[in-house]
Amino acid sequence: MTSPIPVSPYDNMTPVAQAAYRARSAAADLAPMPRSVKDDALLAIADALEVRTREIVEANAKDVARAKEAGTSDTVVDRLTLTPERVRAIAADVRDVVALPDPVGEVVRGSTLPNGIDLRQVRVPLGVVGIIYEARPNVTVDAAALCLKSGNAVLLRGSSSAYDSNTALVRVVRDAVGGAGLPADVVQLVPGESRDSVTELMRARGLVDVLIPRGGASLIRTVVEQSTVPVIETGTGNCHVYVDAQADLDMAVEILVNSKAQRPSVCNAAETLLVHQDIADAFLPRALEALAEAGVTVHGDERVVAAAEGSKATVVPATPDDWETEYLSYDIAAGVVDSLDRAVEHIRLWTSGHTEAIVTTSQQAARRFTQLVDSTTVAVNASTRFTDGGQFGFGAEIGISTQKLHARGPMGLPELTSTKYIVTGDGHVR
Repeated sequence: MTSPIPVSPYDNMTPVAQAAYRARSAAADLAPMPRSVKDDALLAIADALEVRTREIVEANAKDVARAKEAGTSDTVVDRLTLTPERVRAIAADVRDVVALPDPVGEVVRGSTLPNGIDLRQVRVPLGVVGIIYEARPNVTVDAAALCLKSGNAVLLRGSSSAYDSNTALVRVVRDAVGGAGLPADVVQLVPGESRDSVTELMRARGLVDVLIPRGGASLIRTVVEQSTVPVIETGTGNCHVYVDAQADLDMAVEILVNSKAQRPSVCNAAETLLVHQDIADAFLPRALEALAEAGVTVHGDERVVAAAEGSKATVVPATPDDWETEYLSYDIAAGVVDSLDRAVEHIRLWTSGHTEAIVTTSQQAARRFTQLVDSTTVAVNASTRFTDGGQFGFGAEIGISTQKLHARGPMGLPELTSTKYIVTGDGHVR
């Protein structure tokens, strides 16, 4: 009697597991592809985004309308909104990725061992990357482009508030990828709009190789604590600007306003200002006036509140919670410290480990600050807004990691790879 043909495990999988299964198969096909094939697919994506801009913007308008009806904050609506100009910028970012070196196959290190064996450590794709993110449709394309270039398949789980936008974008990307001769399943939107699909993605160990959460503290904490799939932890941005006793005050005002107000809804925007007491009397009135002109509300300590008397600045007394808050709005906490070391102590206590900046003309102060502050990025006389994969020349980033394992800071193509060792002998036995 013959045994029955076993049923494929695929037949009994949920839609999320089926998507992951297809992604795993597509990743295996994509991994050995040469750079030229991947770059052609990326160029096809960029062209398709521009050709089908109207389709994308119309889908996005539905998400924006629902968000406004629900009373969503202006900053979140701004993140959600796609205009023709923003779609063109996304397409330009994809073309920037094309110009980047392909990390796959790069020899990290290698040598010939004393016994004659040739040993090489080379970069390889991670495999299947899951991205869980909030209302930022641009992440959909950024993640797809970076994962494709680094040889990975990607499972995208955006927020339900951007469902129509993400559906349209993924449809455009998949059509372009398939038309370029690659398996369309290297880019997929995770099925379902409920939290169950997120939970299932986090538990898809064995099908998904790594998860990357992008969003607020609550989302990141949930993924880190509940996922059985390995997680690259991206962090919230409680970023600090410290104005030292020997600062150029004109420079300090410009850096402060840019760090806070150039785009306050992003993780590299400054959320706390610290001012050395020796220049507080000279600097605070100017800083408060500039922040007021930018529409920023200051949550200040006693010195800051006192400095605002008689000015047009909007200043409220700071509470303990203000020092740890990632506002993502036109708000900033501000306080006076009596030394650089006190500024460092404050940062160590409240930082999320993202980005801290010092404004100073003293090389000694700059050196001490960069040595003592333990964040992914420490800026000297530069805005916190530069902590960004594009600004660093990495192309569109997959996220900013605040952990210390494998990847830290803005994550570009190399951070989306792992390595394997290739051992070549000539009949060697141990």
